[in-house]
Amino acid sequence: MRAAIGAIAEKGAAAVRMSDIAARAGMSTGHILYHFGKKDRLLLEVLAWSEADLGTRFQQAADEAASPAEKLAMFVRFYLPRHPGDDRYALWTQVLAQHHDDAGRQLLTALSDAWEERLEAILLEGRVLGQFADVDPSEFVIRAVAMLNGLSGDVMFGRPRWQHASAHAFALAALERELRPAGHDDLRPIEGL
Repeated sequence: MRAAIGAIAEKGAAAVRMSDIAARAGMSTGHILYHFGKKDRLLLEVLAWSEADLGTRFQQAADEAASPAEKLAMFVRFYLPRHPGDDRYALWTQVLAQHHDDAGRQLLTALSDAWEERLEAILLEGRVLGQFADVDPSEFVIRAVAMLNGLSGDVMFGRPRWQHASAHAFALAALERELRPAGHDDLRPIEGL
């Protein structure tokens, strides 16, 4: 799976061949074809593996967090790409650019839903503890994920505005403003802006 992510990030999904992935993995092309059948299926399986790994790492970090606010900061850090060449986001971009059958669309929906469910759980925990405003969970998650996806595209594209400012800090400040309970008007400065 790691070999496939590296090959896809380097060559792109359209140009990568099963033999490229096999060579990186130290396996035969036939062995990879036996397990995955065709390249489109391999890309989906690699994405699912990558997201499961990232989700596990996020959950481990969130379990050690001291507060919902800390979990929210971790969520933003894990969700957004780290830099324009982020392999995981390059894989998402390549997979989303393909046409998918019903099974592929269901898998992509499940991967996206898992991140939305994590964010909603953080929101609900913060509301119960009185640390977050009483916002509509479904609407908040839709807005938050749309913003994060847009910022992800900006980071992956290498928009100059993020060379001297942090997309992570920008996103977190925006989410915190929306979640700030009434009567808490202190604004955090946005790093680099």
